[in-house]
Amino acid sequence: MQPSLAERARDPAAATGPELPDRTTHSGGLSDRGLAWLLLIGGLVGLAASFVLAVEKYALLADPTYVPTCSLNPVLSCGSVMASAQAEAFGFPNPLLGVAGFPVVAGVGAALLAGARAAPWFWGGLQVGVTAGAVFVHWLIVNSLYSIGALCPYCMAVWAVTIPICWYVTLHNLDRVAARLPRRLAVAVAAAKRFHGVVLTAWFLLIAVAVLEEFWLYWSTFLG
Repeated sequence: MQPSLAERARDPAAATGPELPDRTTHSGGLSDRGLAWLLLIGGLVGLAASFVLAVEKYALLADPTYVPTCSLNPVLSCGSVMASAQAEAFGFPNPLLGVAGFPVVAGVGAALLAGARAAPWFWGGLQVGVTAGAVFVHWLIVNSLYSIGALCPYCMAVWAVTIPICWYVTLHNLDRVAARLPRRLAVAVAAAKRFHGVVLTAWFLLIAVAVLEEFWLYWSTFLG
């Protein structure tokens, strides 16, 4: 029942109607809005990189002599990566996974920015998707470094958005269930939230160090 005029006069809060949900509360190291923007922008960047990779892949399939635009030198060579067996891990070009998956991520971000509230099962499904994506990305990183021996710049753009998306979605979901976690695990989650940026930076630094170490003979030629 709506408050009367007299009640509104006595209670200023009633005059303003129901309180709007807080869009700036922190969840998993980022604000709700920050996570939404990460999903939207990361999804769009991942989609763009995946789409370009798909176009380049089909150009290479149509013409084996085609040199992809991202083949810049012996190390940064999309052609070497695209020609490998790992480029079709599931029997079709890997970029199609990104073309299908990243629009979903971007759509979730846009919906959250518009004020949508996702049910727990939805967050669980998103967690499964981003975790699978992150595992696959790290499998590709290992293969690029130690099997193929080359890096694909567009693939690296996909790595750069997949990792933070997985990290912050995971923190968000852990934050939602923190009250039901064992004490030690809850403390670990709280620490991860507090130092979320440090963890993410260290994550990328480990990958960068692996890249430098594996291709050091090539990089060292630029040092004289």
